[in-house]
Parts: sequence; C-alpha cells; structure tokens
Amino acid sequence: MSPQPVDRLTTHLSAGTHERDILLTLFDLGRQVASVIDLDELLQQIPELIGRLIPFDAFAVYLVDERRGELRIGYAVGYPDTTHYRPRVTDGIVGQVVTTQEARVVGDITLEPNYVEVVAGMASTLAVPLVHKNKSIGALNVLSRSRDMYSERDAAILRQFAAHVALALVNARLFEQQRLDAEAFETLAEIGRDVAALMDLDELLSRIAQLARRVVDYRTFGILLLNETTKELEIKVAVQFGDRVNLPKVPLGEGLVGYAALHREPVLVPDVSKDPRYIKVVDDVRSELAVPMLLKDRCVGVFDLESPELDAFSKRDVEILTLLASQAAVAIENARLYEEVSTTEARLEKELRFARRVQAALLPTKLPKRLKGVDVDASFSAARELGGDFYDYLVPESHTLIVALGDVSGKGVPAALYSVFAGELVRGRTFRRRYVPERSSPAAVLMSINTILHERQLEEYYCTLCYAIFDLKRKSVTLSNSGVPYPVRASGDYCGLIEAPGVPLGSFPGMTYDEVTLPLASGDVFVFCSDGVSEAMNRKSEEFGSQRLIDIVSKTRHLTAKEIVHSIVQGVDAHRAGFPPNDDTTIVALKITL
Repeated sequence: MSPQPVDRLTTHLSAGTHERDILLTLFDLGRQVASVIDLDELLQQIPELIGRLIPFDAFAVYLVDERRGELRIGYAVGYPDTTHYRPRVTDGIVGQVVTTQEARVVGDITLEPNYVEVVAGMASTLAVPLVHKNKSIGALNVLSRSRDMYSERDAAILRQFAAHVALALVNARLFEQQRLDAEAFETLAEIGRDVAALMDLDELLSRIAQLARRVVDYRTFGILLLNETTKELEIKVAVQFGDRVNLPKVPLGEGLVGYAALHREPVLVPDVSKDPRYIKVVDDVRSELAVPMLLKDRCVGVFDLESPELDAFSKRDVEILTLLASQAAVAIENARLYEEVSTTEARLEKELRFARRVQAALLPTKLPKRLKGVDVDASFSAARELGGDFYDYLVPESHTLIVALGDVSGKGVPAALYSVFAGELVRGRTFRRRYVPERSSPAAVLMSINTILHERQLEEYYCTLCYAIFDLKRKSVTLSNSGVPYPVRASGDYCGLIEAPGVPLGSFPGMTYDEVTLPLASGDVFVFCSDGVSEAMNRKSEEFGSQRLIDIVSKTRHLTAKEIVHSIVQGVDAHRAGFPPNDDTTIVALKITL
C-alpha cells in the first residue's frame, strides 16, 4: 500500500476521532451548564467551560437589558473595569450579532469598521448570539491577540455551546426571579407584621420609608397623605439618600402623584422630561413611580419614588410597591383610628373625672351641726367610672332627719344620670314636707317619684329606693321601701332585717307602698345598703349575703357610725378577696345617740 492512501486514512480517522471528542465535550459541557441554577455561579463557569473548546485571551458574556435597549457585561475575563460600559444593543460586532442572531468571525479587527475596542491589544474575535425561543438574550464574545485565530468551525462549535448557555441563563434567571419574589413576599409579610404593631402615625410613616428600601431601590422616597378637607396631598415623610427633605403640598389631580391619587392607579414614568404631568421638585430626577395607597376604593395617600436614572423602576417594582402600599394603607388607617380613639378616650376620661367630682359633690358629707342625737356616716364605691347608686340625708325640720338610699338599674354614665335625676326628685319631695306634710310620708314620696319616673318612659331603667324619716322628737322612724335590700336594725338584744318589700320605681303606674314604723332608743343602729353589698361575690360565686352583714353590725354596734361603715367595707372586701365588684356598693350607717 502506498503512503498516500495510508496518510489519507489516518487523517480521516484522526478527524473523526476529533469530531467525536468535540461532541462528547459539548455534551458534557451542556450537562454541566444545565446543572447550575445560580446565575452568578453560572456566569463564572462559562469561560472555564469554553476554554475546553476554544482558546482565548479575553472573554465576555453580554446580556440584553430590554428596558433600556442596552447591553451589559454579565461576566468577563481579561477585560478592564466595565461597570459603566453600556453600549446600545446595536453597537459594535456584539450588537450586530445580537440583532441578526448570526455568529461573526473577525480575523483582523483592524479591518472591521463595526468593531468597538474594549480590551486593548486584541487582534481577532468571535461572537455568537445567545438565543432562546427565537429571542436574543445576549452574546458570547471571545478575543485573541493573534490574527485569524478563529474559524467558522469554531463559530459552529461555540454556537452549539451557546444554545446550552442560553437555556441555562433563562432557567437561572427564572430561579433567581422566583427566589427574589419569595424574598420580596417574605419581606412584605415581615413589613406587614412590623407596621401593624405601630400605632403612632409619625413613627409608622418613618418606619415604612425605612422598610421600603428593602424591596425597591430609590433615590428619593416620599409618603404623601390625602387631606380630605383641602383635597391636597401633604408630604409626611420625604427621604433623599437617607436625609429628610421638605416638599410642597400637591393638589389632588396635579402632577404624577396627584394623578395617581385621583385615578387610584400606579403611574410609572421612565423619562419624566417627556411627561407633561411631571412637577419638578428635586433636581436631577429622570424617572418616577407613584403608587396610590388604597383602602378598598378610597385613596389615603401615595408612595412617590424618584431616581436620577432613566427607566429606573420596573413593572415588578410596581407590583411589589402596590402590595406594600395596600399594607401601609391599612396600617395608616389603623394608626389614625387609634389616634382618634386615644384622643376621644382622653377627652372622655377628662369628662368622666369631672363627672365623678360632680357626683361626689352631690352626695352629702356630714349632717348640719344643729341636728343632735344622731351619728351618720356613708360609703359609696362605683363598679365602673360612674355609679347608679345614690344616698342622701336631709333635714327638712329641726327635729327630723330623712335618710334615702337609691339604686338605679344598670351601671356607668346612663345609670349615673338617672340617679342624679332620681336624687333631685327625692330632695324636692323632701323639702316640700313643711308645706304639704300630708303628702310627704315615705309611702307618698315613693308613689310620687314612681309616677314621675314612669311618665318619663325610660322602660329599660328603674330605681329602687328606701326612704326613712327619723323623728328625733317623737323617737320613731318610719320607712318605706321599693326594692332596696332590707335595712339592718340593731336595737336592744335584737339585730336583724327590717322587712319592707316594694316594687321598683318607674316600672308600673299607680303603685302604692307600705310603711314600717319603729321606736327609737339610744344606741339603736340602722344600716342601709345597696345590693352591691349583699350580692358581692368571690371567685367561688358565693354572695356576701344578708347574714354576714347582720353579723358585722351586731359585732360593731357599739362603735361609731364611721367605724361601722368601715367594718362593713372591710368585710365585703375580704369576702371578694380581690374578685372585682359586679355592682355599685353604697352603705349608710345611722346610730341614735339621744
């Protein structure tokens, strides 16, 4: 066999082996590229993998920035600092490759008019497009210091590898986007929990401005709240590079923020110089994003973001900020309601304090000095801010003492107002005694008050009242009762209840009441209590009851009226043992000292 056929066969076999190695390498590289889902890691691995196919002195992965119509270098080897290198998507050989989606081999760059020098000292270049679903997403570019370093065959090999890279880049971007979205939503949830706990409006707004930077970058960030009265958007927080700035009020419908508030929709402006709605406030602003804060269909304010870069904000920023604005709107409304409630509560508390002073001032503190032969003391404690109990001791005549103790159904302010009215009826019917004594007996007084209260048609309220006339001259007491717990009487060896039943006042018209008349002797003790005493409960739901009251009066009857009252209060408190009162508590003790 002649040498020539042998050489051709050897060459043919060698070429076949080389092609097979190339295919195996491409298959292996494709597998390696597809296994990387982290974008940064993928970009770093690409030049290392390409080096197994094609030699180079410099390499770069160019990626298309669709929003700006630019190319940016995602990763490079042998390149100078390219941070600010952003050629147009049509510039240079790489731009031509991206636009046409065809590979370019340039053996001598000095002869190529479209070549843009980025790396000095290079002589030849090869660029192939990165295409996914017929769409250019970037390009791979290799350069060499030697002329005619690359061939069409190298272009075909690199293009095969570029197909794997393009798919891997898309997958990595999707993974990165999903990761960023997950982090964004997690951050939004964290922000939601954070701002929901803030009830101070100024603190809340400042916190929102701080947290917003975690989900979107900005140069200037403002929170404007809508004043429903003036129809103006008022700046509450304005931050520029971390520093507060002052901005004017914006009428509803004017400017980008006014438009967003009026139409309740986000406004994204890539270039403010081309939008006639833009109102210049901060220098060097190139793009702006205004997002309304909506509560149902009502706008409470606007987020306003500005940047010195063109097209700085994306549709994703709109989506993220719309969610944040929704959370902020709820938090702002809650803070406003809390502030309003706090103001109302402070006002009500002030009014209640004054009402308690008025109620206390209406209750008697001591007997007239001219009245001799009797010792009286009382205690009143409301279950709430104001109580429905009342008591009085009146002296219409020099030898007569009237003791009245009433209890209005219910508690709080309505019961207190009703009790004041009932107390005034008691005083009015008492002091007319000197003019119409025949109509001023205890039973007659109850009948008169019952008629008046029933005529007022306050069916949900009624009043129980014990009315007692102590005639110190005749040494007798006459009382009538309309539902107050039976009074306790200690006289001689006896200590027990004065049974005097009756129907509450105001419940039914035309009611009549019985009277009980008893003699008076020196040392006699009479104790009148509202049902807050007998019905006082402990944690075991056990009531204080009448018997405990009788026992205390029996043991303390030798003491002064004040000491008797104090002993009863202590007994009730000891029985409750810290359990809160379920009703107003009123005690009046009277001791005869003739």
